[in-house]
Amino acid sequence: MSTSLERKPVKFSNLLLGAGLNLFEVTTLGQPLEVIKTTMAANRSDTFAGAMGRIWGRGGILGYYQGLIPWAWIEASTKGAVLLFVASEAEFRAKSLGANDFFSGILGGMTGGVAQAYATMGFCTCMKTVEITQHKMAAQGVKPQSTFATFMDIYRREGIRGINRGVNAVAIRQTTNWGSRFGLSRLAEVAIRRVMDKEDGQKLNALEKICASTLGGGLSAWNQPIEVIRVEMQSKTEDPNRPKNLTVGKTFKYIYQNNGIKGLYRGVAPRIGLGIWQTVCMVALGDMAKEAVEKLTGEKVTAKH
Repeated sequence: MSTSLERKPVKFSNLLLGAGLNLFEVTTLGQPLEVIKTTMAANRSDTFAGAMGRIWGRGGILGYYQGLIPWAWIEASTKGAVLLFVASEAEFRAKSLGANDFFSGILGGMTGGVAQAYATMGFCTCMKTVEITQHKMAAQGVKPQSTFATFMDIYRREGIRGINRGVNAVAIRQTTNWGSRFGLSRLAEVAIRRVMDKEDGQKLNALEKICASTLGGGLSAWNQPIEVIRVEMQSKTEDPNRPKNLTVGKTFKYIYQNNGIKGLYRGVAPRIGLGIWQTVCMVALGDMAKEAVEKLTGEKVTAKH
């Protein structure tokens, strides 16, 4: 190779932008959609109306924000940084071995997704799911445990493995998410350029970018069974028929035997909605946030999460 490769610098401005956009996304519509998705995946016999009623019964409008503080905030503020650091390094390594830009980008995203899962997302998704699915002790006249009391109770009984329950399913979800989102979004961009009669490489406007990313994010919901498996592994819903020491394989078999193929796709609609909202936040609000961060830090922002 005659051209020398250059590592992309990981700038503070990029990390600040990613954390800010992720925090805004999860604090607005992100967490309510996450709660609906998780509730439907954990209670697969419920109708959509039944799931909404179940959430409302946990505390009215605040029921839709269970798990937001601190778990969703920790996840939102750290996952972009982990992704950017690891994805940049993996992409550089792939290119240095002769891979093209497209393959290097997918490999970087997939590697970053796995790193996200094991670094911060594993215990954050586990604790969010615990809060969303634990039985209402208040209904029995018992004062519910606080978030940190629940965390310490799991840690005392099951250790680090209990806190990170379902992390392998999270890793599978993240690597397939980033790989398929990247690839499908690029295919959607090609299709949009043809429809809009734009030359290859010509920039898309904000609306076209949102359409491409929405298509990519929506079609990436093909891996929803992995998400349902993750929720079941982390769920505190009690079922004497559920196998002990759940693995990804055991959980898949348990869900399929009890709920069939439809059970494996429970919660797919709010997940697609979540993907669309994340896209709107990152693309539509990204440019405005980019200008604000550049003024604040004095650095030129070169990447978004």
